[in-house]
This record gives sequence, structure tokens and C-alpha cells, in this order.
Amino acid sequence: MSQSKPKSRPKTPPSTDSDERGEKLQKVLARAGIGSRREMERWIQEGRFTVDGRVASLGDRITGDVKVLLDGKPVLLDETEKVRCLLYHKPVGEVCSRKDPEGRRTVFESLPPLKGGRWIVIGRLDYNTSGLLLFTTDGELANALMHPSSMIEREYLVRVMGRVDDAVLERLKAGVELDDGPARFTDIVDGGGEGINHWFYVVLMEGRNREVRRLWESQGLTVSRLKRVRYGNVFIPSKLKKGEWMELPGSDVEVLYAMAQLPPKAAKPLTDNEQAKLERLAKKAGRRTARRLFDADAGFVRKKKR
Repeated sequence: MSQSKPKSRPKTPPSTDSDERGEKLQKVLARAGIGSRREMERWIQEGRFTVDGRVASLGDRITGDVKVLLDGKPVLLDETEKVRCLLYHKPVGEVCSRKDPEGRRTVFESLPPLKGGRWIVIGRLDYNTSGLLLFTTDGELANALMHPSSMIEREYLVRVMGRVDDAVLERLKAGVELDDGPARFTDIVDGGGEGINHWFYVVLMEGRNREVRRLWESQGLTVSRLKRVRYGNVFIPSKLKKGEWMELPGSDVEVLYAMAQLPPKAAKPLTDNEQAKLERLAKKAGRRTARRLFDADAGFVRKKKR
């Protein structure tokens, strides 16, 4: 008499962001360009989203036939819109938040308007730092490029006041302890200079708050100028003036997706007229920034017309 074999238990499939119930809400929202995934998670926790009339919570999954509201207004989850990416030359004197409680100018005020979705900043620069900023309409791309696991290099040109010898440079490359944990530069290259002011190119693999400044300050030195010149494989063009931005073509958008290790999405194709209009807007934004900086630096007051 043969013995019956015990029934095998079905294997539990690995946890993923999508299953028969749909995809995680924050992932769908980010991919639709509403904001970065981290930002969407925070908004869900704040109770700002509803799904089919019910307040959403973290862990919710949705399919394409649900009605999602943000602060009571419908959210367009159509992902057929082509992705757009911008490179912006941030001047000193702008903040990277959408609104500033102190009333300071934000980087978003200089960007071209969008018909749907919104611009999402990839990484941040503090108020006194200038240089390269990237923006996209794809929140999933932004999240991947900012995530610590991406290990994407950020390169800065920094002017340091004080005596910098080989021992200081070695300590900064070996690593020092900051308030929020150990930090170091992966590379430091001499950029020239005379007297107490000296320039260096430095590279970080992360983007903690004021990290470049705090690393130099840990050695008793002061940073007098700071500019980001590279983010991964993207360099700031020398022709791009402060306050100006440029729309990245499809080939450069593919580079961003490769950096993020994500399948590439098609960039929105622009007609010659659209491209010319965007270039005029970019230059106009740059001129406004130049006038604003001149006014602030020189105390210039424009005379009113009589």
C-alpha cells in the first residue's frame, strides 16, 4: 500500500511594489510627476490624499480605475505624458523649497510653467550655494537619483579661506566625524589660488545638508564660495549663465535614467517653435536674475518713470 505524499505548501511570492491589487500609491503618484516618492509618502501620512472617497494611508495599492484627490482636487494619473528634464544654473540667494516662510525667492520661480504635473528638484543646494540643479517631471526618476544607494558623485568647486596643507587634505579624504555621522571627500583636486584663498574641486557620494561646508569647517577652515559643477555624468555648461535653465534633449534624459538604473522613458519632443520659445524664456529668467543680483549687491534702486 503506497503512502500518500504530503501536499506541498504554495511558496509565498517575494514582496514587490505591484501585485494583483495594483501598485503602491506613492509609486504611482511619483511616476505621474506629482512629486518625489519621499514627498508623496509624507503627504499620504499627512492625510492629503483620498482614494475613492477614503483617506489614503501608507501601504495602499491602487489600480487604474480609482479616483484620487489631493487636498480635494482630482489628481491626473495619466502616465502617457512624455518626461521632461531641465538643467538650471542656480544663483546664490535662492532656496530650493516651493515656498519660503522668510519670503525669499525660490528656484521654482525661474522655471517654465507646466500644463500638467510639476517640476521636481533632484537634490538641493543651500541658499549660499550656486551651480547645477536638475529638475524632472518624473518623481520615480528623482527619487532614484537622490537615494543614498545610488552612490552618485556630486562635484563642487569650493574656495577655502585659511591654511590647507597635505595633512588636512588626507584627513578630509580619510573621513571625519560630523554631528550626523562620518563623512569624507572621495577626491580633492587643487584648483589654484593665492594668499589665504584657495580653490579646490571636491567630490561627495551623498548630499547631506551643508556637508561640503561642514567638512572644511571641521578643520578650522571657512568656505567663502561654493558651486556645484557636476551631478553624476551631468556637467554644468559653461555657456549657461546664472538664473538660466535649459531643457535636456532625449539623449541626456537617457543618461539620467541610466544613472538611476531605471528603464528609460521618452523625453517630450519639442518643435522648433517650442524650443525657440523656451530659449527666450530661459534667457529672460537669466536677465531677471542678473538684475536682481546687481540690485542686491550694489544697492541699486531703479528710478520710477515720471
